Amino acid sequence: MSTGELLSIEPLELKFPFELKKQISCSLQLSNKTDSYVAFKVKTTNPKKYCVRPNTGIVLPRSTCDVIVTMQAQKEAPPDMQCKDKFLLQSIKTNDGATMKDITPQVFNKEAGHEVEECKLRVLYVSPPHPPSQVPEGSEEGSSPRVSATENGNVNGFEFSNAAKAFTELEPQERSAEARSLILKLTEEKNKAIQHSNRLRQELELLKRQGNKSRGGVSILFVIVIGLIGLLLGYLMKKS
Repeated sequence: MSTGELLSIEPLELKFPFELKKQISCSLQLSNKTDSYVAFKVKTTNPKKYCVRPNTGIVLPRSTCDVIVTMQAQKEAPPDMQCKDKFLLQSIKTNDGATMKDITPQVFNKEAGHEVEECKLRVLYVSPPHPPSQVPEGSEEGSSPRVSATENGNVNGFEFSNAAKAFTELEPQERSAEARSLILKLTEEKNKAIQHSNRLRQELELLKRQGNKSRGGVSILFVIVIGLIGLLLGYLMKKS
């Protein structure tokens, strides 16, 4: 934190979690330590690379102001992740009740005899935070470690290993589902065959019973006919 007479600045180093092709922002907090209005202006050695909002403003007495510094998306990483860019924050007391219309570039002109307080800020690139690794369910002790994610947007080994595991587990599940389906189908066909066999057996028994009755009926009728013929012959023989 800067210990200037007018403003306290936190932090004094602008730390950007560097990632290729991605805008990255960090913030500054300016605290007015006086009972006066304090005007400020933020400059940088590389204005095309950074966007500062607000880059000029007024901090009311005993109050704070947040400044957002946004780095434009970068196509290449700097050598050794070192950044030579710098920022300069200028501050000066201004009239009470001053507005943004009163803050002109001449206000921060030291050559005009204005008492301008200056603070230099460094720029640092830091590694982006990585989410904590999660152990997938069902992992066994002693298994080979997962491949860690590589830097600069290359293949994420953790995601690849999860996808490979999901793929390898999917095939047995499909085979198991097919086996269950086949078993159910065979069971249904077996039950239908048993029912059909039982019906055939019942129909066969019924036919057998009907055949026995038919044979029994013919025998009785035959005996009756023979008996009648015998009586008729006997009667004719008596008359003669």
